[in-house]
Amino acid sequence: MANILNTDKQIAVIAALAEGSSIRAIERMTGVHRDTIMRLGVRVGQRCTALLYAKRRDLPCNRLEIDEVWGFIGKKESRLKPEDDPQFGNVWTFCAIDAETKLVPAFKVESNRSLPVTKAFMQDVASRMRNRVQVSTDSLRAYREAVEAVWGANVDYAQIVKVLGHEERDEHRYAPPEVIGTEKTVMQGNPDYDLISTSYVERLNATTRLHMRRLTRLTLAFSKKLENFRAAVGLHFPYYNLVRRHNTLRCTPAMAAGVENTFWSVGELLEAVK
Repeated sequence: MANILNTDKQIAVIAALAEGSSIRAIERMTGVHRDTIMRLGVRVGQRCTALLYAKRRDLPCNRLEIDEVWGFIGKKESRLKPEDDPQFGNVWTFCAIDAETKLVPAFKVESNRSLPVTKAFMQDVASRMRNRVQVSTDSLRAYREAVEAVWGANVDYAQIVKVLGHEERDEHRYAPPEVIGTEKTVMQGNPDYDLISTSYVERLNATTRLHMRRLTRLTLAFSKKLENFRAAVGLHFPYYNLVRRHNTLRCTPAMAAGVENTFWSVGELLEAVK
């Protein structure tokens, strides 16, 4: 593929994918066939995942927020039939964010939110930390058990419990329930009560949906293969950490965390994953 597309074309394709353009839109803009765009995106996404996992070690994070983003492969869980592909249905993207530097130290894509999956993600996050951290999550039960199993007493952990309205909802139409309040619950250690929050990770979820076409709600841009979805996530978070300027920080999250000295270009990202 690298022999077919010159470097400038590859940079244009990957930059457009990372900024949330659809594959057919990129095909119209660049003149590159959509199958070539797909293959390039999968290859680069898989290698970017390996790059992030290799580089993000011994991180100086102090305050983590953790959440998961829902999506689906092929069709929604409620629409599945017995003869459908086993990979179809729900897909969950777990992600952690450092509330101070906005760095994403780890992510994980799985088909469920079971305790073993959540525990494996927490273990990955914990293995990258240099310091004792304060962790905030929502009220998913698996988080509480996973944090206790992985960190033990070496963590300050709290949950944010959302209080939702009880208005009637149409089961077949997307309409998030109204949040009428939140409650903070200290689960372990001695977290700073004023800093217990999931606001940054929820904002990250919105950014992820905006820049990952496969997660944009109420569109036809969903993934048809789990492999392609994982590759798209694998491209998004390294691009977010290394390339994309964070307006509040005025630099990239990796620079704010002190793990990189300069902005990366898309060309440098492609060079690093060759």
